[in-house]
Amino acid sequence: MSTQVGQVLNLAITDMTTDGAGIGRTEEGYTLFVKGALPGDKVKARVTYCKKAYGFADTLDVTEASPDRIPARCPVADRCGGCTLQTYDYQAQLAFKRKEVENVLSRIGGIDVGCEVEVQDVIGMDEPFRYRNKSQYPVGRNTKGRIVCGFYESKSHHIIPIRECYLSPLEDRMIIAAVLDFLEIRGIEPYDETSGKGLLRHILIRKGFTTGEIMVCLIVNGRKFPGVEDLAQMLKDLVPGVKSVCLNVNTKRNNVILGEEVISVLGDPFITDYIGDLSFRISPLSFYQVNPVQTKKLYDTVKEFAALTGNETVLDLYCGIGTIGLYLSDKAKEVYGVEIVPQAIKDAKENAERNGVKNAHFSVGASEDIFENLPKADLTVLDPPRKGCDEKLLRDLIEKGSDRIVYVSCNPSTLARDIKILKEGGYKLEAVRPCDMFPQTCHVETVVLMSKVNTTK
Repeated sequence: MSTQVGQVLNLAITDMTTDGAGIGRTEEGYTLFVKGALPGDKVKARVTYCKKAYGFADTLDVTEASPDRIPARCPVADRCGGCTLQTYDYQAQLAFKRKEVENVLSRIGGIDVGCEVEVQDVIGMDEPFRYRNKSQYPVGRNTKGRIVCGFYESKSHHIIPIRECYLSPLEDRMIIAAVLDFLEIRGIEPYDETSGKGLLRHILIRKGFTTGEIMVCLIVNGRKFPGVEDLAQMLKDLVPGVKSVCLNVNTKRNNVILGEEVISVLGDPFITDYIGDLSFRISPLSFYQVNPVQTKKLYDTVKEFAALTGNETVLDLYCGIGTIGLYLSDKAKEVYGVEIVPQAIKDAKENAERNGVKNAHFSVGASEDIFENLPKADLTVLDPPRKGCDEKLLRDLIEKGSDRIVYVSCNPSTLARDIKILKEGGYKLEAVRPCDMFPQTCHVETVVLMSKVNTTK
């Protein structure tokens, strides 16, 4: 009998997809991706969708638990879209992520893993919770009419109310509770996506883990928030570390969280934090790595792979606000950063000035468009978005790029694709080290080192 929607099956889970679904097969060999199941589980699951070669199912009951299954710390982990691996032992998570990097390097990159290169152990965390320095909480009303705040349920815009997020600092729960109480007392309406009416859309909280400074930013559907000065003072008095309270104006009816205008209410419209010895100002609109503990480990890996002596010219492509280039600047002769977002380059230049870095230079533009105008480099650092590098840029690197490349990737699949292009163009893969920037999720960051085989070009 062919597998059908609604059918309940007993399945042994043998593997897991890159988005955290268990993989099981029927007696006939039909593949099912099972939400809520882990490798090593035996589950009873209901089929929810079928295609010719595979289908999807939801776990109804775990009849025999995997030895790596643990209790979730968060009571809504099974509903919230944020922590797909919270019931998976942390060491098993790290092993899964290493295996994922190995698989895509082999399958997409054509790398003979184990012979050409060894994928190093994933850099993990001693405490894989409370690591996020930035969280954005949507606000709305539930079906009973109460104001709620939390996270969206997986693949929906239904808000799962939370008392606290176990990935975020403890201060977040006090801030959320205070803001919601203030809304109820003052009769301020949360935003309604359907009607486009209401005021408060999201609560954005950022914390400097080194400095302890906290920013509370209220994303609002308008330019005014009744009594916001009272709320700001209350938050400052209630929560140690609150240094900045501001409004972010977003009146557009779309799914973009932040608008472009920031109105300061209390303190400066930014907080300060450090990566190593470098200080950075962080505004509501700033890009800044979410996990500061792992960011330093990631950047230390970049610096180790770069092996700079002080005489090298470094290109930092897709440089963002310049964090990697600035982190390398003390070991480089000159650093040249390129980023397509003008505001990011403005921030990069300010960050260089703030830290007294004289040998870092930043330009606005698409790396592939202005590569020819950049100086010849000894080392190129690539830190592209999830879609990976532009192929033209990779071809330019092969033709007249530096002898060494350090590639920082947030997507193993596009990393493997780009490595294949560079390898075919004469680069050798020297080292691969994944870093767990987002424990309890399926995401993995990876740093690789490549060197040009023929350095006489």
